[in-house]
Amino acid sequence: MNPYILSILLFSLGLGTTLTFASSHWLLAWMGLEINTLAIIPLMAQHYHPRAIEATTKYFLTQATAAATLLFASMTNAWLTGQWDIQQITHPAPLTIITLALALKLGLAPLHTWMPEVFQGVDLTTGMILATWQKLAPLILLIQVANTNQTMIMILALASTLIGGWGGLNQTQLRKILAYSSIAHLGWMVIIIQFSPSLTLLALTLYFVMTFSAFNSFKINNATTINKLATSWTKAPIITSMVPTILLSLAGLPPFTGFMSKWLILQELTKQGLPMMATIVALTALLSLYFYLRLSYAMTLTMSPNNLMGTTPWRINSPQLSMPLSISIMLTASLLPLTPMLMTLPSF
Repeated sequence: MNPYILSILLFSLGLGTTLTFASSHWLLAWMGLEINTLAIIPLMAQHYHPRAIEATTKYFLTQATAAATLLFASMTNAWLTGQWDIQQITHPAPLTIITLALALKLGLAPLHTWMPEVFQGVDLTTGMILATWQKLAPLILLIQVANTNQTMIMILALASTLIGGWGGLNQTQLRKILAYSSIAHLGWMVIIIQFSPSLTLLALTLYFVMTFSAFNSFKINNATTINKLATSWTKAPIITSMVPTILLSLAGLPPFTGFMSKWLILQELTKQGLPMMATIVALTALLSLYFYLRLSYAMTLTMSPNNLMGTTPWRINSPQLSMPLSISIMLTASLLPLTPMLMTLPSF
């Protein structure tokens, strides 16, 4: 892709998200979401592969449906209450429709079915953008309306943690596994959104760091299936030895960084008098742990049966930048001791 066009598209991505962040009017927020969607479409279809075109079409139709529903609900709210302000959603009908529209944009279960198929059709770099940056704008809007629709938020969050863990169990495609991982992590973020939005943002930030590490590790190894992970040790042995720390951090095991957000979320749910919900969510994390351990086993404890001819791949200089990945891996593996300091940041 032409670098000038790429720069314009990336600038439009940032502009759409920033516009949604800064808006207090539903029409401006909708405009930001639409700019965001239209900017990512060419990035998804840039390789002209039939699966990429199919994934782009699915993504466009899903996001257009969610955006049209959001606009309809905000206009209905303005008609019923005379308010366009985002935080002035008082009527239950438009509030419910807006929550469902944002859940569709995010990929919360049971409105998640588009996400694994779209992730499977795009490359790992675009999939990383879909899993991280594209979640920001809808989640910020959901934070602003979450306090007035608590029951539906809880149902969506519980369904996401369960389906995100259950759906990834029988997958062999890495991009689909990461899609279900994204659904499960979204459930963890959304379940606490009405009690502690700062904790949701902390979980989102840590998820960004861990997902960046996972996608880039698979990209450097050129791996898209579990079977291809067995050849990773010949391509990047040092990164391959570190990938289990990334996957176990995504699973939320101590002493890695991913344990921090899950631990604090379970603690907050218990403080709010919801120990049963905390128990259910903790048990659903075991489902995700299974397929993370499966990936770790395939990558580090198995070997490819093929004999490699010629120069060993790890002796060939890679054109890809390794410094951002090394920094993100370090953060993914070792941020847990800094939990007290990170928890004091929202107070500033």
